[in-house]
Amino acid sequence: MSHCLVLTNCPDLDCAETLASALVDNSLAACVNILPGVTSIYKWEGKQVKEQECTLLIKTREDIYPALEAFIQAQHPYELPEIIAVPVSMGSNGYLSWLDQQLDK
Repeated sequence: MSHCLVLTNCPDLDCAETLASALVDNSLAACVNILPGVTSIYKWEGKQVKEQECTLLIKTREDIYPALEAFIQAQHPYELPEIIAVPVSMGSNGYLSWLDQQLDK
């Protein structure tokens, strides 16, 4: 099975924890790491913005990605949330097997 790491940012820790918990509870992610204190600099509506955010590292499978993306779109407070999936080309067999077990529940 093909696995992927999905990244998204949330505006604060409460939002990040709520979204991460919901993803795991709904078997859309096996594990989500929350990295608080990320500084994001980007342009939005023609203006440069600098904000503190929390990055979520979401571990899932490629076959689950469409449902995960739809879930994030529906639950996320941002008008246009960052949702980027990176394929996992290698990983420890034990961890990837555990990941599959969590997602198959």
